[in-house]
Order: sequence, then structure tokens, then C-alpha cells
Amino acid sequence: MSLFSEFKDFAVKGNAIDLAVGVIIGAAFGKIVDSLVGDVIMPFLAALLGGKFDFSNLYTVLGTVPAGVANNLDAIRKAGVPVFAYGNFITILINFILMAFVIFMLVRQLNKLTAKQDVAEAAPAEVPAAEKLLSEIRDELRRRPA
Repeated sequence: MSLFSEFKDFAVKGNAIDLAVGVIIGAAFGKIVDSLVGDVIMPFLAALLGGKFDFSNLYTVLGTVPAGVANNLDAIRKAGVPVFAYGNFITILINFILMAFVIFMLVRQLNKLTAKQDVAEAAPAEVPAAEKLLSEIRDELRRRPA
């Protein structure tokens, strides 16, 4: 089999296509979670903590800030000063926890649905009374001596 044929078989297989679809949907889902954290949860936390509270602006400067540089994260980074931006990490960590929780809940629901389907498929159908009676007669006739 040629290299091109092998590659074509790999690229067209369902697994590779499923993976591509999963990555695309995952990226879109990540944007939804980013919006959930930035637009819904963080403002709610800010209200609970009594004022404007933005994790992304939490940082510690690890060097000397040159004179005339504004006291905000973007300006300090542009000036080339090393910055420990732990607030951004907190935001990304919250995004991850939320995404993991939502995926856990989805998988949990899917497992419950498939378990119900498996039980429904595994449950034997009720044997009609006539068949049950015929089975009993057959078994009785087998037990009798000939």
C-alpha cells in the first residue's frame, strides 16, 4: 500500500473526522466558557466582594518599572518588565474548572441515558400466557416415562 493510500485511509476514517469535529466544537465551547466566566461569574463575584473586582488585573511586578510607564499590566509588559500575573492564571483556572464540571455533567447524563437504554434492551419481554402454558406442558411431557 502506498503512502498516499495509507494517508487517505487515515484521513477519511471516522476516528480522524470525529477528532477534528471534537476539536472544533471544543474550541467553540471554550469561548462559551470564557464568556461565562468573564461576563457572568466574575461580575457576580465582584458584586459579592463589594465592588469592582477583576482577576486579570492582579499581578506583582518582579523588576523595576521605568519612569513614565502607566501602572497597568499591559503597559508594564510592553516596557519589558517581568511580571507575575497570577490574576490571569486564576481566571484560566476558573475557566478550566467550569469546563471540566460542565463536561462531567454532560458525560454523567449521557451515561445515565445509555444505562437506561441498556436496561430496557436487556429486560426480557413478558412471555405470553399461552406460551408459558405450552412450555409447562412440554416440560411435563418430557418428565413422564415413555
